[in-house]
Amino acid sequence: MKIVVTVGGSIIIKDGEPKKFKDYADVLKNINREHQVFIVVGGGRPARDYIGIARGLEASEAACDDIGIDVTRLNAKLLIMALGDNAYPAVASNFHEAVEYSVSNKIVVMGGTEPAHSTDAVGSILAEFVGADLMINATSVDGLYNKDPNKFADAKKFDEITPTEMMSILSSKENKAGTYEFFDMTAIQIIKRSNIKTLIVNGEDPKNLQKAIKGKIGTTIVPDSKL
Repeated sequence: MKIVVTVGGSIIIKDGEPKKFKDYADVLKNINREHQVFIVVGGGRPARDYIGIARGLEASEAACDDIGIDVTRLNAKLLIMALGDNAYPAVASNFHEAVEYSVSNKIVVMGGTEPAHSTDAVGSILAEFVGADLMINATSVDGLYNKDPNKFADAKKFDEITPTEMMSILSSKENKAGTYEFFDMTAIQIIKRSNIKTLIVNGEDPKNLQKAIKGKIGTTIVPDSKL
């Protein structure tokens, strides 16, 4: 299978330590033995910090996004270091490069690509571009909820949800640089039009990526006709 993984920067760079990069690298290497793997890495707190400084300097939202993209690519470089010879040695800056690098049969690592696209949107477009069989979104909670489970005890987790239902939830969210939660509207529109099988899982434990491949875990985004 062709598998696209998106991992939030808030997961992989959360503690500012190399361990999470090493743990993800170990799991990705195992997956790559049987599947072709692409991974898109987010910016996390460092990206938000830099974006905050840029915004304080009255930079435009597009310029703030550009700063965030640079940080995601730094995180991608760190993951490539952790993967060693198992990864293509350069960060793919666009989807054509990702396809070109994948010919090596090595793991292809990306960060952001352009302003107004979260790394989840990049992952969705990449999945469409390469004809992925599965996309896994590794985030800070164990699926999609109707509200933040870290703040609300009565938050309801969805085992399955359609793209249209997700759009309804996302319609009330902000779309500023560094503020994306789960998927932005671009990401879910891509998932909808191409019926990309997508799972949202807790990325704190990288082994959840393997569980997502083998069976049901987290929240599954299913075509509108399925529910």
